Amino acid sequence: MRRRVREGELGPAPALLALAVTWIVFQSLNENFLSPRNLSVLSVEIVGTGMVAVGVVFVLLIGEIDLSVGSLAGLSGAMFAALNVNQGMPEGLAVLVAVSCGAAAGALHGFVFTKIGVPAFVVTLAGLLAWNGLMLYLLGPESSISFSDDGMVADLTSLSFSSPAVTYGLAALGPVVYLLLCHRDRARRAAAGMPCRARGEIWVRAALLALVSFATVAVLGRFEGLPLALLIFLVVIVASDLFLRRTVHGRRVLALGSGVEAAQRSGVDVSRVRIWVFVVSGTLAAVGGLFVASRLTSATQVPGSGMLLINAIAAAVIGGTSLFGGRGSTWSALLGVLIIQSIASGMALLGVQPAVQFMITGGVLLVAVVFDSLARRAAESRGRA
Repeated sequence: MRRRVREGELGPAPALLALAVTWIVFQSLNENFLSPRNLSVLSVEIVGTGMVAVGVVFVLLIGEIDLSVGSLAGLSGAMFAALNVNQGMPEGLAVLVAVSCGAAAGALHGFVFTKIGVPAFVVTLAGLLAWNGLMLYLLGPESSISFSDDGMVADLTSLSFSSPAVTYGLAALGPVVYLLLCHRDRARRAAAGMPCRARGEIWVRAALLALVSFATVAVLGRFEGLPLALLIFLVVIVASDLFLRRTVHGRRVLALGSGVEAAQRSGVDVSRVRIWVFVVSGTLAAVGGLFVASRLTSATQVPGSGMLLINAIAAAVIGGTSLFGGRGSTWSALLGVLIIQSIASGMALLGVQPAVQFMITGGVLLVAVVFDSLARRAAESRGRA
């Protein structure tokens, strides 16, 4: 950690510190902030924006930006509701069509950006306007479509696992899988004569992960249990992180963010990677839109209003993903959205006006960008950028 700090690679440390300060301040001002009920609500509310933020992380890793994710999230909810409620399509098929539309829109953005050469900022800005207009068209004059509150989509944010055997079993699964992966990686690196982590460090990390997992389950179990939405969100984050760090295609994404010319010289198909990244962003934006609609049990204009876009990008940056590309992880989405939603939850408990919440979130975002810039300058001074 000391070496990484000296080299300007701060990682998640600033975000973790900001989250700790946020929780300490709001708990001191209102004792209900860290109550099981509030934390349970918080764990569900972060999922919609968090899913969108994971897709934004992928785009930021290649040094680009996607301004259409908010509109795509709104379009996904509207598409699902219009097909399911107005056209009578089965829920499963309507969900598949809605997510596919997000993926197709992302592929279109990536194609225009990569093959035609239009800047990603302009392409996705056009997408923001176009998909928002299509969302409004699907919602109709009433600007909202309500759907069943006991269907599959509604269950995404309403179901929870309350059985201790199930919840603690799931909590134990993470540390066990982490131990197996780390020991496998250590054995492979040792066999190849490469530097590897000490066994003691692996066990300490696994113990810390187990402590966080069991504490989370214990607290949430005192209210309604482990929310299905949170579990799905964590699975997406872990799968995305493993993909970026342990697969060839994921490393190509990181290589492209570190330098286009260097990536091309090393044999990376830049066009293919760029298009694929925007497909991931569009797909996760659509999934996030379904979680937002599930929370409201209706499709509305809220996701396309702009706040979802702002919060998703802010979450990725506040969590530690660099705006300059090449540095960050999908865990940034979790940390960033936790900070943003914790601020919103604390302000609501204190009865503070939303305007103050926006100012505080903006200040936190500015600090995160300053840290990112300073870290990049420190890396450049050591020839590592």
